[in-house]
Amino acid sequence: MIVILGLIILLAAVIIGAAGVLGNAGSAHALSHGFAVFGYHVTGSTGTLFLYGIVVGAVALAGLSLLLAGARRTSRRGSAARRGLRQSRQETAAVSQDRDDLIGQRDTARAYTASTLGNGTPGSDPAETPEPSAGQPAADLPAGAAAPAGQSKNGSHP
Repeated sequence: MIVILGLIILLAAVIIGAAGVLGNAGSAHALSHGFAVFGYHVTGSTGTLFLYGIVVGAVALAGLSLLLAGARRTSRRGSAARRGLRQSRQETAAVSQDRDDLIGQRDTARAYTASTLGNGTPGSDPAETPEPSAGQPAADLPAGAAAPAGQSKNGSHP
C-alpha cells in the first residue's frame, strides 16, 4: 500500500515538474536578474532554473535515502546484537542454575555419605582398605601414596 502511494506521489511530482518547466520556457520568461551558483551564471528562462531545482532536489533526496538506509541497517544490526546478548544471558543463567543444582546434589550426597560413615555401619569404615587378593591387580593409588602391605608400588608382589 505504501509503495503504491509512493508511486502516485512520484508521478504527480514528475507531472508538476514537467508542467513547470514547459510553462516557464521561452523569451517571455527570461531571467531578469543574474543568477549564479558557485560562480556559474545561469542564463535562460525560469523554466530552466526550475529544472535545475528539480535535479538538485532529486540528488538531495537520493542522498537522504542512502543516509536513512544506512541508519536502518545499523539499527537492525544493533537490535540483532542485543537480541543475541539477551539470549546468551538467558543461556548463561540456565547453565548456572544447572551447575548450582548439581553442586547441591553433590553436597547432599557427601553429607549423606558422611552421616552413613559416621553411624558406624558395618564395612563402611574409611580407615579400612581391603587388600586385593593375589590374583587381583592393586587399586589405583594417588601419586606418593604408600602401597598396601605386601605390594610394591608397581603392583607386583615380593
